[in-house]
Amino acid sequence: MANHAPFHLSNLSLLQTDAFVHGAWVTAASGARFEIDDPSTGQVFASCPDFVAPDVDAVVQSSQAAFQTYRRENPRSRARKLLEWDRLIRANKDDLALVLTHESGKPLSEAQAEIEYALGFTWWFAGEAERVRGNVSTPAAPGRRVFVVKQPIGVAVALVPWNFPVAMILRKAAAALAAGCTMIAKPSPETPLTCLILAHLAVQAGFAPGVFNVITTSPGNTPQVAEALCKHPLTKKVSFTGSTPIGSRIAKHCAEGLKKVTLELGGNCPFIVFNDCNQDQALEALLLLKWRHAGQACVTANRVYVQDGIYEERRLDFGAGTDPATTMGPLTTQRSVGKAKAHVHDAVRAGAKVVLGGDAGCGSLGGYFFGPTILRDMKPDMLITREETFGPVLGVYRFADEDEVVRWANDTDMGLASYFFTKDVDRTWRLLENLEAGMIGMNTGNVSAAESPFGGLKLSGYGKESGKDVAIEEYLVSKTGTMTLECHF
Repeated sequence: MANHAPFHLSNLSLLQTDAFVHGAWVTAASGARFEIDDPSTGQVFASCPDFVAPDVDAVVQSSQAAFQTYRRENPRSRARKLLEWDRLIRANKDDLALVLTHESGKPLSEAQAEIEYALGFTWWFAGEAERVRGNVSTPAAPGRRVFVVKQPIGVAVALVPWNFPVAMILRKAAAALAAGCTMIAKPSPETPLTCLILAHLAVQAGFAPGVFNVITTSPGNTPQVAEALCKHPLTKKVSFTGSTPIGSRIAKHCAEGLKKVTLELGGNCPFIVFNDCNQDQALEALLLLKWRHAGQACVTANRVYVQDGIYEERRLDFGAGTDPATTMGPLTTQRSVGKAKAHVHDAVRAGAKVVLGGDAGCGSLGGYFFGPTILRDMKPDMLITREETFGPVLGVYRFADEDEVVRWANDTDMGLASYFFTKDVDRTWRLLENLEAGMIGMNTGNVSAAESPFGGLKLSGYGKESGKDVAIEEYLVSKTGTMTLECHF
């Protein structure tokens, strides 16, 4: 149980702090544990088992044993269990949101919103479980038929970040379980408790022991545990969400065993505002997109490009509604505060002007706070242009025309999402095809939903999560059967 939980849950059985393997709460073989702190105070309130590489084999063996039965379970049965999991999560939503707020730092309203968004995946993939289809075809050679059947790939591993720990687990796990795979989740060391709650509810929903396991580990041991999970011979699929450098390392681990892998990596996303746009619409979308979870989202607007004709019109008065005491929480880790400061200082040294914030006034709050900050007169050689900030720092650039801004927007090795606001239909089509990103927001800052494929281009990764057919395909293999017929065409 939690050491010094600063909250009270309606359902006390939800809060477990041991790892979850084969339907039981377990500790690491060494007995070691690591601490979890509340980003708003910096105070430790719980601890979890600190697994190391030698602990991994037993977890994978559990998942493999469960797979031998679960892979044969009828799709309708898997769908019903996903729907029951969905129902139980909804029934415990307030408790789950409270834990999420204390382990991630996001405001309670944002925690509630994340869970509602995440539940779209359990609902959606319950339907996908019964939509898996093979095909039959007639090849060029006479007297033959070709069959393609889809089967679950095997044990899947989810390596999950701390910024949206509930949504990222459910997006990966719901797809895997719908396909007939078993899953091992390794949550981020900063946010393991919500994942453990989801595992607790999965068992109540009817999933057998070993179908959904959760392994916890400290920041120091995360690299060896992730490597052991990726390289285990029985692991057949890995899904990772996180930074591009770590994603590259995960891909190398998976390459050794030719494991199927999905990578959802960094963003550095451009947000383009043209003269002819609805400025109120663009501003509302930008505020919601940028300040959500203090800018700690891979799809957040990192670079804001405003066209000449309206650059000076509003003086970028973005302050209303961004009081961190009510709408924006702390950053989740101390290192994120340092990066935000470094990006602001670099921009100011290179000539940017601080319009709002700059870290003033947050020192007395304790925890890992950094005030919402807006910089104008940004230049292409600044750190914010080249790196994903992952914090509440917004840099605004001035551009002259479409060709120029497309060149600047694409001048990054990442390509997760791009956003633009315009009322020109022809320009809309050109930008849709010319912007180098896996997801394009056209007069919207929201590009993610259970029904649409999520994934990027370039160093933002490969593979898709969510969406019809494509996401569940990540957890399936296609098997071809060829039959020769006698006395038939």
